[in-house]
This record gives sequence, structure tokens and C-alpha cells, in this order.
Amino acid sequence: MGRTSRKRRSSLATRMTVASAALLLGGGGLVAVNVYAQAQEEQPGDAQDAGSAAQQQQQQQVATIDCPDVGNALPDVPDGARRQVDGELAAMDSQITRAYQRLASNRAAAAQDPGFVQNSILGPLKAKRGAALDRIGQNIGRAGGRAPDGLDGMAQCTARSTGDGGGGAPGNNNGGVNSPAPEGGSQPSSVPAQPGDGGDNGGGGNGNSTGNGPEASDFVDIKSVQPNVSTPRNQRAASRGTFTTACGRNQNGKFNPDNVIVAPGVSNGAHHMHDYVGNQATDAFSSDDDLANGQTSCRNQGDKSTYYWPVLRLQNGQDEADAGADGGGKDQNVGEIQTPSSVTLKFDGNPTSKVVPMPRFLRIITGDAKAFTNGNANANASWSCTGFENRQLKDKYPICPQGSKVVRTFRFQSCWDGANTDSANHRTHVAFEDPRTGACPQNFKAIPQLVQRIVYAVPPGPGFAVDSFPEQLHKPVTDHGDFINVFDNKLMQRVANCINRGDRCT
Repeated sequence: MGRTSRKRRSSLATRMTVASAALLLGGGGLVAVNVYAQAQEEQPGDAQDAGSAAQQQQQQQVATIDCPDVGNALPDVPDGARRQVDGELAAMDSQITRAYQRLASNRAAAAQDPGFVQNSILGPLKAKRGAALDRIGQNIGRAGGRAPDGLDGMAQCTARSTGDGGGGAPGNNNGGVNSPAPEGGSQPSSVPAQPGDGGDNGGGGNGNSTGNGPEASDFVDIKSVQPNVSTPRNQRAASRGTFTTACGRNQNGKFNPDNVIVAPGVSNGAHHMHDYVGNQATDAFSSDDDLANGQTSCRNQGDKSTYYWPVLRLQNGQDEADAGADGGGKDQNVGEIQTPSSVTLKFDGNPTSKVVPMPRFLRIITGDAKAFTNGNANANASWSCTGFENRQLKDKYPICPQGSKVVRTFRFQSCWDGANTDSANHRTHVAFEDPRTGACPQNFKAIPQLVQRIVYAVPPGPGFAVDSFPEQLHKPVTDHGDFINVFDNKLMQRVANCINRGDRCT
């Protein structure tokens, strides 16, 4: 897909009951809901069709493809090799996508032939990844660096079911909000993942017909979750102010499936659609100069920062304009894109110290788009409902009561190494404050902490999902946010001064 830009209508007119929302999940989601209901209805002694159950269990064994995340293993890449390495990493993501689509289109063959997945999917994928890893090592070497030991060992991928590890109970790496695994449903469910019908849709059309998720066990009633939010207590030297920038809620419909931070120069580098607010020049090919000269949706024209996150879709069987395009239906992201009912972009202070201004063009990624297969070490987005925001979820979508809205919250890293605006893995130049004390790691400086709060008026029940890489199965733990600071220097200094004084500024 090229660039997608259009207006969206409100989804309020499509509000429905919990039951009807569940029925509109689409192929994979519908099967999961039906299995959930069946599991509740069957008695433990029922064994009327043990052979069928065994066959079903065999079909459930392979749900997705799990590959080592090479990008996270590359904290040190010479500047002269970063563009080439980022391109190779993006190509490896595309390799995984194509392999997953082959798996999704051949469920029956995978169930009937134990060697099919290894011989027809994982083996060829390993060969392609091995060649890409060789090129990465060569690019690093030519630029005067050294590839990390064991890089070539990351070529092998494995097959896994949705019940295997990965996106388990949420961790506490969330920028100062301590959110232990809530009670009442946040632990991995015993409801099995259901494969699709084996039809070959190539990842297009209704992607859920291949069991692409979400499934019933990805949702939990927010009222069953215990309050779990705690924040560090402010110390004497705390910076207690806030600065709020108003940049709209993407009413103008700026979308694309690029990621200029992770995959610069690569169209469809994200394999899922992003909402954009702020800078209107942002796509895979934007340079810093392009961003500095771009238009902004922010009320304060001194803020040309770019703020983006995966779109949220209502899975109601209605095709979106991108149903046959990259990032949309071609990557198994289906359903109506929802315009947020509100977006709040606020910069907070630090509980233990004053903050310094962010450097211009600082890039920060929070959360992990591959957390389902990577594990939750970098998972950071939180899900909740209005009226219940002292209860936060990381690995579940919330089912909100009637009259309550779905809330996504991203608390970005708020400690900076004092030197770099980016790093090879896009993480090590920034860090989270200590969740207990609020202090930054040694040799890091506190910067204003971006907190994004995105609210949606969607029907109650399990009828929505965020876009994701296809093999991540639309799991809530994969939610993430991206930010590039393009405040002009005077305004960013004012942001820091406001926060350090303890004022509330806009």
C-alpha cells in the first residue's frame, strides 16, 4: 500500500450487545468464542468423540511461527551499517510474514503430515534467514564493527501453539507504574487456540478465517481484575509539573504501514497499519529535515513531533479500504479502523529529580510489536476501561461494562543516556525509571516522560483488536507506541521548565 489518508466515520452507530459483538469476531475469533462456550457446557465425563478430540488437538499444535528477534540482539551497529542492517531486518520480517501465511493457508496439510511444517515452511525460512544474517554480519564488518557471537544461530525458527509462553503474565517494566499480574483472568487461559478451516486466503480477505486471532481467552472482564496500579512517591527534588500538547485524534485519517524508526526506507516495514497524530510528513522515507519542515496537527505549531501506534479495528465483518492492501488485509489485519474518541499526550516529570530537555529528533519505542513470540520483557502498553483505570492489563484486552470506554495507555521511557538520539536496537539509548523509586539508571538523565492515553468508544465485548504482525495473532501484549521528538528547541526548554517548576502547562 502507498499512503493511506482519509476521514473515518464514528463507530457509535454500530454499538451492539456483548453477545452480538462476540458473534461478529470473524472466522478465527468466532471459532474461539464457540470453543469457549462449548468448554463451559461440556461435562468432565463427556467422551463421546475421543477420536475427534484427538484429531482436533493435533490440528491445534501449530498456531504460529516463533523466530528469534535479531534486532534486539544488535545493540551495537556502526552508524555506517545501520541503514543496510535495518533493511535486512525488515526483509527478515517479511520472510516471517510469508512463512506464516503459508502456514495459515495449509493448516490441513500441517495436521496430516508431521513433517510438513519443518520441511515446507521452517526449513526454507531458516535458509533465507541464514543468508540475511550473513549479510548483516558482512555489513557490520565492512563498517568497522563486529557482529555479536552466535548471530548465525538465530536463523532457526520454531512452530508453536498460542498456549506456548511468549505473552504470559504482564511484567513490571512499564515506566514507573507497577502492574503485577491482576487476579481474575489475566493469567494465560486454558481455552485452546483454534486453527482455521485450512482455506487458502493468502492472508487477504477475512484474515481470521485462518485462526489469526484474537481468541476468547485474549479478553477479560475488567470488573474481575483487582486494582494493581502503584506509582513511586515523589521525593523532595521531584519535578511535579506536566505539559500537555493537543494534536487531535487522527480525525483526518493519516495511516500507513511503515515504521520510520525501525525500518527506514522500507514500505510496509510494520506489516500493520499505524495511526498518526502530530507530524503529517511521516512515512518510511522521512528524513529529519522532512519532519522539521512538515505540517503538524498539533495546536502548538512548535510541536512537529510524530506520535504513532497500531490502529484498533472493530472486527464486525465490514471491509476497510485497506482490505486488499499491505498493512491491511494482505497482512491479515481486517475490520473497520476506529478513530479514537480522545487522545491525550502529556509529558510528566520524575519522582526523584528535575528533568532535562529532550534532544531534538530523539526516537523512542515503547512496548514490543513481537511480544507474543519474544516474551514480555519489553511489553509496556496497558489496557483498561474508563472508570477502572486503577486496573491495568498487559496481556489481555478489557471487556468494559456498558457506558465505559476502552483505554490504551503508553508510558514511554523517561531516562536518556545523554548522548544519542537513537541506538541500533532502538532501545538502549533510553531506559525506564526504577518502578519502585522512580530514579533513572546510573549515567542516565531524567527527561519529560511522554504518556499517551487513547480512548475508544467500541461495543462492549470481545469484538476488537489492534493491528499486529500476522504471526503475532493480534495479541494485546504486542501493543506498542512510537515517538520522534520534533519540538523546536525553545518550546522543549519551556516544557522542561514548566515540569521542573511544578506547573500545569499546555
